[in-house]
Amino acid sequence: MSSTAGFNYTANSNHTYDAIVIGSGISGGWAAKELCEAGLKTLVLERGKKVEHLKDYPTATKNPWDFKHHGDIPIKNKQENPVVNRCYAYDESTEHFFVKDTDHPYIQQKPFDWIRGYQVGGKSLLWARQTQRWSKYDFEGPARDGFAVDWPIRYDDLAPWYSYVERFAGISGNNDGLDTLPDGEFLPPWEMNVVEKVMQQRIMNNYKDRNVIIGRCAHLTKPKEVHLQQGRGQCQARNLCQRGCPFGGYFSSNSSTLPTAAKTGNLTVLPNSVVHSIIYDEKKGKATGVRVIDAHSKQATEYFARIIFVNAACLNTNLILLNSTSSRFPQGIGNDNGLLGKYIAFQNYRGSLTARMEGYEDTYYYGRRPTAVMMPNFRNVHKQETDFLRGYMVFYTATRGGWGHYTPGSQIGADYKDAISEAGNWGVYMMMQGETIPKASNLVYLSKDKKDEWGIPLLAVSVDYDDNDEKSLKDFLQQGAEMLEKAGCKNISPNDSKQAPGLDIHEVGGVRMGHDPKTSLLNKWNQLHACTNVFVTDGACMTSTGTQNPSLTFMAITARAANYAAEQIKKGSL
Repeated sequence: MSSTAGFNYTANSNHTYDAIVIGSGISGGWAAKELCEAGLKTLVLERGKKVEHLKDYPTATKNPWDFKHHGDIPIKNKQENPVVNRCYAYDESTEHFFVKDTDHPYIQQKPFDWIRGYQVGGKSLLWARQTQRWSKYDFEGPARDGFAVDWPIRYDDLAPWYSYVERFAGISGNNDGLDTLPDGEFLPPWEMNVVEKVMQQRIMNNYKDRNVIIGRCAHLTKPKEVHLQQGRGQCQARNLCQRGCPFGGYFSSNSSTLPTAAKTGNLTVLPNSVVHSIIYDEKKGKATGVRVIDAHSKQATEYFARIIFVNAACLNTNLILLNSTSSRFPQGIGNDNGLLGKYIAFQNYRGSLTARMEGYEDTYYYGRRPTAVMMPNFRNVHKQETDFLRGYMVFYTATRGGWGHYTPGSQIGADYKDAISEAGNWGVYMMMQGETIPKASNLVYLSKDKKDEWGIPLLAVSVDYDDNDEKSLKDFLQQGAEMLEKAGCKNISPNDSKQAPGLDIHEVGGVRMGHDPKTSLLNKWNQLHACTNVFVTDGACMTSTGTQNPSLTFMAITARAANYAAEQIKKGSL
């Protein structure tokens, strides 16, 4: 048996387990933790390399001058990998955690920037760590507005699980008393700086329906005993999170859920295991295991379990299910209605504004706060009020320095140094995070003639913006400019990045939850309607996307479903 730091990396001789989890990212890590703690021998299959907390963060403590290109990506790399190079977190210090464009090709039927992290921990090492609960309005929205099928769960179903994962993961924030963004189990919040506080007061004085609060994020501002037991420590506000945090100051599978699962003695993790498909036994009427291709040797191996959790991240989960064909499921496992891969949604990040705030030159701020100021959605919350469906969250930050180089005459010398330093002007950046509407025409499917190096069909992506997104963008740019003006800002400049879908890294859907097997793939417990021992709890399961960052909801949904699955196994129902 090969084991490092409590982790078992060798499969047992008969390749049989109680549970298999496909993927080790945010949702896969939670599935592993809950299933292992319930006493189930659990195999986690990860297509990428082994990454151990502390040991495998090679750039975590490097200085800018320690990098050959001072953190920048060489031009040749940019030319060869245009998609991943568009990601805000991709640079010389993090490139080892990202999938290069040629590593796992896909077909862009329409432009789509698919950002991926193939390693133990997945994108939990790279995420932006913003964590907000959904409100009752988000779960009720589709039924009220008719833009998607009705969610089979409501906020009250998920509320105790939000609390459960918040306490364990460690979420900083304020109890703000908002029904549009419910309070949670919070560690002490980060602080707004002086300009952000002034803007908060002025915006809220001018708009009674717009609440400005400090962002909520998965950072240990003041660790509790549950976090210390995980071996994690206080966030140091370094803002180098995407390199891997040696302090465990932010939540990741590597620092939190997977080590906790390993402590039970029930966890086996197999890196370099590319999942080909789920095996369906037609006589038994259920899935019996998973077919895996070794990432390096290309050898095929089969592993078996009573239940299977698919947490490969939204699009790869769709790919695996579509490729899991049999006589019973010729279109992909569970796909009786032909909807698998359809109704993909994402979040609209195209709109942003910059501005300047005059004055306050006698004040500054310290540290590198890992969150922004945010405003919950105020559009179409209680009823339809605009010419577009749903709405958007707003984020803004105020920082000092770095803005003066736009001023004529200050591009050189002492004036330039002052302008980009603490002596510079206050600048404001504001952005949108908009909800897009799930549509049948936004879909993924398998190529009929092109395969990857593991013999698996390439995924084709056909996802695009629509008129609703354009209207939402236009509204944000108008409202954002108006809010900045009322807040006292000057030189307000709107911007449409025109970026492709996918760069938001918040894609969801394709295996959506719902009441009716005719219009959805999963039931309220995240089981495939047509194959109940297969669970999907990553972004693919989402019926709609909301305006909040999605990861906290993935965690809560996963913990809820995994505990249900464990209970059903004990009852003999699965």
